[in-house]
Amino acid sequence: MDLTPTILQVIDFRSFSSIWFWLVLAALWSSMSYYVLGIPYDVITRAKRHGGQAQADLADLTRLNVNRLLTLAGTAGLVMTGVMCFVLSSLAVLGFVYWIQFAQAAFLLLFPLSIAGAISITTAARIQAEEPSGEALLRVLMRHRLWTQILGMTAIFVTAMFGMAQNLIAVRGL
Repeated sequence: MDLTPTILQVIDFRSFSSIWFWLVLAALWSSMSYYVLGIPYDVITRAKRHGGQAQADLADLTRLNVNRLLTLAGTAGLVMTGVMCFVLSSLAVLGFVYWIQFAQAAFLLLFPLSIAGAISITTAARIQAEEPSGEALLRVLMRHRLWTQILGMTAIFVTAMFGMAQNLIAVRGL
């Protein structure tokens, strides 16, 4: 028995009909929602419930992650922005002008991530400028998580609708 055709059927390289693409999409937004500015959500909920040392740990972890994120944005932000704009525009042209399905799928994964990155940098800059603590810090982090979840739900919905249309077009042979 030749395993190659079986393996190629399981790992389908057409993006929108592949279970692997949808698993990556779900795992991506699940982890984006769980890590708020790089801080695990369970640390935030523990600080909200128990206060005290858990709140101090959250403040320290937030300070470290905010400084890390803003340092990265300050030193390599311009280059990263240029590279990301090049990659996204290349994927958009390949995907939506030349109709390459892999480029469409990659664009639909990376474009919302770039928006989430911009939201994270904005929130980090706000935290550094305002230096919230206690309940105010929890509110900022929870608001950031909410916007990330809204962005993720929107991205999953748009990707699902576009992917379903692509699959219907492929089945009907249009």
